[in-house]
Amino acid sequence: MTERSRERSGRERAGGGRVVRMSVEQPLWQALTAYRVLTLLYALGLCVYSFDDYDHPIGAVVYMAVLTLWTALTFRMVASAERCTRRFLVGDLGIAVTGILLTPLVDSHDRIAEGTPTLPSIWTMGAVLGFAIKGGWRWGASASTVVCAANVIERGGFAQDTVHMLSLVWVASVGIGYVVEVARASERTLARALRIEAATRERERLARDIHDSVLQVLAMVQRRGAAIGGEAAELGRMAGEQEIALRTLVSTGLVTRPRTGDGTEAVADPGALPDADDPPAPPCPPGPGRSDDGPCDLRALLAPHAGSRVTFSEPGAPVLLPAGVAGELAAAVGASLDNVRVHAGEDAHAWILLEDEPDAVMVTVRDDGPGIPEGRLADAEAEGRLGVALSIRGRLRDLGGTAEWISAPGQGTEVELTVPKASAKKAKQKGEAAR
Repeated sequence: MTERSRERSGRERAGGGRVVRMSVEQPLWQALTAYRVLTLLYALGLCVYSFDDYDHPIGAVVYMAVLTLWTALTFRMVASAERCTRRFLVGDLGIAVTGILLTPLVDSHDRIAEGTPTLPSIWTMGAVLGFAIKGGWRWGASASTVVCAANVIERGGFAQDTVHMLSLVWVASVGIGYVVEVARASERTLARALRIEAATRERERLARDIHDSVLQVLAMVQRRGAAIGGEAAELGRMAGEQEIALRTLVSTGLVTRPRTGDGTEAVADPGALPDADDPPAPPCPPGPGRSDDGPCDLRALLAPHAGSRVTFSEPGAPVLLPAGVAGELAAAVGASLDNVRVHAGEDAHAWILLEDEPDAVMVTVRDDGPGIPEGRLADAEAEGRLGVALSIRGRLRDLGGTAEWISAPGQGTEVELTVPKASAKKAKQKGEAAR
């Protein structure tokens, strides 16, 4: 995120149209502006006080004139992060280092050995602090190292007072840079929390409106359709499915997902509120025969299965797989649900659980049907009924994954479909090589 977008995200509109800045680093820029002016006055005072002691006082006057002009012309450059560019910081540090290196040419060796301040004196610290506030502790450490090296060259070696002063400069710049980084992280967290709060309030308002109108109508249609029977019963069933989908949507969020292959729009996990900086999940290529092996969000392929008798649970983040692998895995899930409808009955309820593990993607399909008797799958395969063997287990085997059934009579059936991510990558590479 850029500095400008960070500052925009830190603004909230208050009552009466007044805009309140929440940038926690803005006071640091204002303090730096005042520091540069005050330290310039201090350096000018030292120059006037030591004018008669300089070997070449005209050189000191010329440098102080340049320093004064530079500070005046760049007064607004340190007023905010947008104006304080990297080029300006380099030039500011160059002015300070030049003044340090010119000190031996202007002042006497004895005065320098006694620890007399350099021409820019403590004004140099302002240049270092500019780096620390702009880029964090790493920038501050780099700038202070340059200043330390220039002071060592100016003194002709390491003196005790020089070491103490340079240590203070280095520690101060690193400390302030670290504080700035922590403040920026806190500001981003606060801005995100405010966005979530605003979205939650809007979701609650929409939920109240929808509950008072649409959901009640759908529930009434479902009850009346079931009571009338016939074609009205089918209309009531469809109204019930839409009521469940809409109730889930308004209770957990309003986030949409890319369109699936059949043209329907799938609804993403509403519980996940997307950040403005997060990239959108890549859509899946259309059509059952997916030739594009780019990344595909598996959630978009499984969401259309959700309904009044199928519950779909998914992670809040995209579950990315190569499009071909995602399509095959989604087809295996569809075949598992077909088996539920055929063998467990139209009234059976099914649950789909999508899990994104570090090394694998797992989809579990569970139902509350009568279960599968022991040995029934093997008998079906021996009799030539290869739906499970080919549509499910065969697909997973081609993907380098596994399909396992856990069932007991009267306790439903659970199918675990697992695709290792390493195998998914190999399948993608194999498909690209075949093309």
